[in-house]
Amino acid sequence: MFGERGDGRVAGEDGTVRDSGGRPGVATDAPFTSLGGVRRDMTLETLSPGETDAEGVDEAVLDALAADGYRFKVWGGDWCGDCQRQLPAFGAALAAAGVPDDRIEDFPVTKGPNGKEGPGVEEYGIEFIPTVVVEDADGEELARFVEDADVTIAEALARDLADVEATA
Repeated sequence: MFGERGDGRVAGEDGTVRDSGGRPGVATDAPFTSLGGVRRDMTLETLSPGETDAEGVDEAVLDALAADGYRFKVWGGDWCGDCQRQLPAFGAALAAAGVPDDRIEDFPVTKGPNGKEGPGVEEYGIEFIPTVVVEDADGEELARFVEDADVTIAEALARDLADVEATA
């Protein structure tokens, strides 16, 4: 099965499946496989700060996000109003805090007949989006933001991380 697959992915003579951008893909018709086999032809564009900036974000919040070793796992959907409203500001806060890209993982989700579907949804118990999980370098969950709060995602996570640090 070489050539165009009908879904924007192309299989080369060596059998490697590549998406329309030439990036290696996953040879499956399923929207997602597992965390290790995520089809990266779906992205979470709403996490991009775009024109949003982090002006006005408290320095203590930025410092909390920037702490060494924290990994941010973000589930959302570009189709989701809550994600469109909240994730650009969170992306801007992560950028302003200097969090390197390799410590931020985005997981686009879709609406399925039985709820949200996508990489890590079952493993992490994702029911509502946006959901942001903060883990330490060992993969232990330290904080979680789910869907909405009385403050921004960055502020809610900074508050939760401060509580973790205070009890450590």
